[in-house]
Amino acid sequence: MKTSRYVFFPLNSFFPGGIAYLLSSLFFCLTGLASTTAKPTLTHRADVIIYGGTSAAITAAVQVKKMGKSVIIVSPDKHLGGLSAGGLGFTDTGNKEVIGGLAREFYQRLYQHYQTKDAWKWQKQEEYGNKGQGTPAIDGANRTMWIFEPHAAEQVFEDFVREYKLTIFRNEWLDRSAKGIVKQGSSIRSFRTLSGTVYEGKMFIDATYEGDLMAAAGVRYHVGREANSVYNEKWNGVETEVFQHGHHFKTNISPYKIPGDPASGLLPEVSSDKPGEKGTGDHKIQAYCFRMCLSNHPDNRVAFPKPEGYNPARYELLARVFASGWRETFDKYDAIPNRKTDTNNHGPFSTDYLGKNYDYPEATYERRKQIIKDHELYQKGLMYFLANDPQVPADVHEKMQQWGLAKDEFVDNGNWPHQLYIREARRMLGVFVMKEADALGKTNVPQPIGMGSYALDAHNSQRYVKPDGFVQNEGDIGVHPDKPYSIAYGSILPKESECTNLLVPVCVSSSHIAYGSIRMEPVFMILGQSAATAAVLSINNKVTPQRLPYEKLSNVLLADKQRLTL
Repeated sequence: MKTSRYVFFPLNSFFPGGIAYLLSSLFFCLTGLASTTAKPTLTHRADVIIYGGTSAAITAAVQVKKMGKSVIIVSPDKHLGGLSAGGLGFTDTGNKEVIGGLAREFYQRLYQHYQTKDAWKWQKQEEYGNKGQGTPAIDGANRTMWIFEPHAAEQVFEDFVREYKLTIFRNEWLDRSAKGIVKQGSSIRSFRTLSGTVYEGKMFIDATYEGDLMAAAGVRYHVGREANSVYNEKWNGVETEVFQHGHHFKTNISPYKIPGDPASGLLPEVSSDKPGEKGTGDHKIQAYCFRMCLSNHPDNRVAFPKPEGYNPARYELLARVFASGWRETFDKYDAIPNRKTDTNNHGPFSTDYLGKNYDYPEATYERRKQIIKDHELYQKGLMYFLANDPQVPADVHEKMQQWGLAKDEFVDNGNWPHQLYIREARRMLGVFVMKEADALGKTNVPQPIGMGSYALDAHNSQRYVKPDGFVQNEGDIGVHPDKPYSIAYGSILPKESECTNLLVPVCVSSSHIAYGSIRMEPVFMILGQSAATAAVLSINNKVTPQRLPYEKLSNVLLADKQRLTL
């Protein structure tokens, strides 16, 4: 057992494995008594403090409340639910049978919503195609709805908040400076936000896409792609000439301003850097985009706006793709209810903004704001180009006229999604690292706390010039698992030497390629609930989460209808 430098008499006989927790609770009580007079700043306290406004944050908070403990959500976001309420309505379910607990309840609530006549404003229910990702969108047998509109999802999260009387402080951003977090030994005592407010707790959960609290707490993490040799993997690292989704250039396209003339310079959105050797690691991460909600109903669509600084030359590469005969523009205009779409990236030049997010995970708030704005301008410009530029083929142009931004979605943000799709940022280096073989269902991981089943799904990371002088994308991977797989408890736990009261259900301990499957929204909800269960049980049993007996955890998870193994 790790020896604490604060212990001067043998408490182990009374609280086996619990010295760190006893000290944590004692400090929590003492600071609570002193704070009313000694601290000039506003301080909020709860048993569990959750940082983030994602779907994982909400399921975690609900679970804490259900288990009888106090909880506070500290959310940088105004809108709750992250991508689940931010445009990703065509759910990446994989095998829906492994989605249990509060995650399944979320989709069951959406089913109930779409059983009401009022939910079908722009389309009759019987006119909806009912197509999901390998499952019916409306699953009557299981009373679940896997495909949905953004505002409907956000309302479900807000219903959770109201029904469970969750305390949420919105637009509260972690102070990431040295004074932003207070630790005693390896235990977090409190953190401060930019408003000056302090949040004290016994347990903490980082439910953000970026992992800012995890990083501030001194927990080690990785950004970028590992070499295949690190974890004995096949699909990690640089994967040139691997094309598994069709998001590549299928014909030879020149990347130069004057086709075939390198001296003329590269077109916009093409990197001059070499891609790297196949299988090697790098700092690059898969591309981000906005999951747009579009409408083709004449009374519920807004024309694509011409963004600030728009320059059609930025999309010359796409014009050349069209000239080559490519016609897959609308392949990922996935239908959601009420004549709307969840529109995702598709093809060699689409909504993914390749190579422009590498510094996002560790960037300052100001720099992240710039990156997000740049993504917005790129993607709005792309849609304006498709709808208006004479270089766009007539058949594509004509069909584009049917579409626009959905007028009744994201109404406080110009009908544009409020959440950029942060597909990957920091990934913790925790007690257990989920690897490619684990996420392909080839292993039996220790102490499972949930399941995943989606393919190893990584989007492109870069666009480069091949030795033959033509352009190509790199990083697109789509490998299906042998069967659904379990996710290890250790993958949401920091190493005990680094932090003894933090759980991380989103920026989990995983290799890049394994995260390509784990990163799905249903899985984040599952892991959020499991993290909260572990946090509360650790408080009740007076131990750190790393010392919590797994049997106690699994018993509660199974009682709450979580799916742990096949």
